[in-house]
Amino acid sequence: MSSYADRLAALRDQLKRDRLDGFVVPLTDEHMSEYVGSYAQRLEWLTGFKGSAGSAVVLPEQAAIFTDGRYTLQVRSQVSESEWSYQSVPETSAAEWLREHAPQGARIGYDPWLHTTDWVKQAKEQLAAKGAELVAVGTNPIDRVWADRPAPSKARLMVQRDELAGQSSADKRQQMADWLSENGADAAVLAALDSIAWTFNLRGADVSHTPVALAYAIVNRDGTAELFVDPDKVGDEVKAHLGNGVRLHERTAFEGYLQGLEGKRVAVDPERSVAAIGQALDEAGAVIWRVRDPAVLPKAIKNQAEISGHRAAQARDGAAIVRFLKWVEAEAPSGKLDELIASDKLQAIRAAGGMLKDLSFDTISGSGPNGAIVHYKASAETNRAITMNSLYLVDSGGQYEDGTTDITRTLAIGEPTDEMRDRFTRVLQGHIGIATALFPKGTRGSQLDSFARRALWDAGVDYAHGTGHGVGAFLSVHEGPQRISPAGSSQSGGDEPLQAGMILSNEPGYYKTGEYGIRIENLVLVIVKQVAGAEKAMLGFETLTFAPIERRLIVKEMLSAKEIAWVDSYHRDVLAKIRPQLDSDELSWLEAACAAL
Repeated sequence: MSSYADRLAALRDQLKRDRLDGFVVPLTDEHMSEYVGSYAQRLEWLTGFKGSAGSAVVLPEQAAIFTDGRYTLQVRSQVSESEWSYQSVPETSAAEWLREHAPQGARIGYDPWLHTTDWVKQAKEQLAAKGAELVAVGTNPIDRVWADRPAPSKARLMVQRDELAGQSSADKRQQMADWLSENGADAAVLAALDSIAWTFNLRGADVSHTPVALAYAIVNRDGTAELFVDPDKVGDEVKAHLGNGVRLHERTAFEGYLQGLEGKRVAVDPERSVAAIGQALDEAGAVIWRVRDPAVLPKAIKNQAEISGHRAAQARDGAAIVRFLKWVEAEAPSGKLDELIASDKLQAIRAAGGMLKDLSFDTISGSGPNGAIVHYKASAETNRAITMNSLYLVDSGGQYEDGTTDITRTLAIGEPTDEMRDRFTRVLQGHIGIATALFPKGTRGSQLDSFARRALWDAGVDYAHGTGHGVGAFLSVHEGPQRISPAGSSQSGGDEPLQAGMILSNEPGYYKTGEYGIRIENLVLVIVKQVAGAEKAMLGFETLTFAPIERRLIVKEMLSAKEIAWVDSYHRDVLAKIRPQLDSDELSWLEAACAAL
């Protein structure tokens, strides 16, 4: 395999042949996905960075990689400092860096299938200050030099049954059609893979850990739709499920179809659609209505069938977590456990239930200092033993046909220090702050974020990630538009009003570089709350995740009476939900783990 330095040199040679002075490399695909198929992992191929968010810029003499606070440690361990400068988002961006570093009059290339129209506009403005120009490429220059680049997945589409989806695809499309008619539009472009999966009640296996298929779709104002997908992926069951209201096209025919929409008013999501889509519609003479993809909000607000499915998936997953925690407690003192053995064991326990479709993301199995790397992924090179008198952080999830799970637990291996227990208890107080929050309808996630940080701020510490992200229904483990994060953070979405039916994570943490990491994560459902004497409609959270929280790390004296009551009540719920799935030995262990404080 060529070295990363060789790959960077090969790209620079290709840029010379293409008469370009630079190129921008985002970590995404033609659908603006967060998690992408192996064929689209251009940033990792070029730099070695294995995180799920980032970008890079290559100039003739300089190169920079851009990541947010979740990846500060990871990028430095994976990407060569001699070849790349590390840039922190949101303090800077690729476009801003180019304004400072691009040569006067430079031609900077970009792939219009990997950036939004808004990004292109902003980058052009930044480069104009240097007399430089942004140039759309017909073929991505990385693809020209990536000799063994994988082909896109050929995995078959699968039907998500209506009883799990809670609504037929025809009904969903009709609601979109009504919305188009009310707003005088002719069609809506769906480019986000999870929006397409949700709208058509289909699932796929084209992106690791996310059950989506590579496709584009257009929903028309009469409720019919065009679905652009590789025909090899479509079997008879899928054709029968889609019916006559959905016309199938080759995925490669999408751009040409857009060019035939002359005079049509077309809804295009500026955040979830790439610039090439807007350019094709502009060239066709269509009128672009910039508006959010009509699947985004209804997909986020789960219906009763999706909520019921999620509860079933969580109970099943909770039993797997209990078996894993019991196993770690028994095996860790032997000194034979390491991060990879533990994560493999957790996957095997989940799979043994017979209903696991996939993990929902690569398990974060972090021992000691590796637990302080927020989005750590153990490898043969980084694998650490799980040693005594340390902390072990495990963040994991499963994809089940009825729901998507995501849970983090931090375990004391041996005897924790007083500082570890103090920090853990503060993280727990933040977790309880979110779990018990009451807030008026219309409240945004950014308004709740500090509830999770106050106890940490009291000690002069914090964490560099959002507190919560949305979660899909057998879809993406990171789902918008809702999240709980500081206003103006690089992880956008905190300004979306929370609505009953949305599912989010509740995951405050603390990370001491070089020593240990702590995170406590459950999923929560936004629900309507009845508050005596309330003058506004109120909302709150129902906790959906059930597995014990490490009692040996809790400093009871730091907790208020209400916080102690919450922990004890939560552990009673864990016992009630998980008990029926356990044998007597497992149940005895769980009863001890859930004993009252």
